[in-house]
Amino acid sequence: MTVNSWSPERPWRGIMVATALPLRDDLSVDHDAYAEHVRWLLDNGCDGVVPNGSLGEYQTLTPDERARVVRTAVEAAGDGARVMPGVASYGAAEARRWADQAAEAGCGSVLLLPPNAYRADQAAVRAHYAEAARAGIPVVAYNNPIDTKVDLTPALLARLHADGHIVAVKEFSGDVRRAYELAELAPDLDLLIGADDVLLELAVAGAVGWIAGYPNAFPATCAALYHAAVAGDLTTALPLYRSLHPLLRWDSKTEFVQAIKLSMDLAGRRGGPTRHPRLPLTGEIEAAVRAATEKAIADGHH
Repeated sequence: MTVNSWSPERPWRGIMVATALPLRDDLSVDHDAYAEHVRWLLDNGCDGVVPNGSLGEYQTLTPDERARVVRTAVEAAGDGARVMPGVASYGAAEARRWADQAAEAGCGSVLLLPPNAYRADQAAVRAHYAEAARAGIPVVAYNNPIDTKVDLTPALLARLHADGHIVAVKEFSGDVRRAYELAELAPDLDLLIGADDVLLELAVAGAVGWIAGYPNAFPATCAALYHAAVAGDLTTALPLYRSLHPLLRWDSKTEFVQAIKLSMDLAGRRGGPTRHPRLPLTGEIEAAVRAATEKAIADGHH
């Protein structure tokens, strides 16, 4: 078992796919289709799934829907350790309730943003993660200062890790320089690739996992890219990365949910519609995603 591989002891490592959520035409959740998607991802080289992330449109789900998505993922995976639910919430009490639900469902870890509707200071951030950690399930921090306006800097992440409240961080800032500072300040904190379009850079910098978007459409190729990148096999990784990058960069754009779902549709999967406030892609954006996806398919990615 290599340091970059999934294991029951460290189930947040490896390729954990932030799953898109299949919706029917009436926008109800298709749990059967979701279960099939989870199984398909695991059968095609991915290590686990992350339900109820932004890609899974968790903000638009009712509490009952959100809880059922977790249970569906655990049942479909056949091993709760391979499921890392997003437990992002407005406040610590709600995050704790979702972390408790994940623990009760048998999940291996949870993914948690800082407070996502309040520009929290460091004391508030530490209290937020401390409360979620009381659920007794490993917590992966999610640094997305673009959307939350709260920046989990390397120094703050090191403090959260020293507090015993996080085991890893999904790094979405796009600043790959942080990987090296984080390794100096908290060498035992696992760095996870958080944005598809910096995969190679963070893999080379020592990441031990990838919370991934585009494997929803192209799991086998994305798995090959990840394993080559973390192994330092640039001869294999760099051509794949260049070929896929026109798609991977959509993971960092506002329309990432619609883009990945459109790519899934074009690749023969069920992407389907999104709930409001996300509207269907149109015009130049739709054309760009469609062209990049069709090129990836023509290049043999799957």
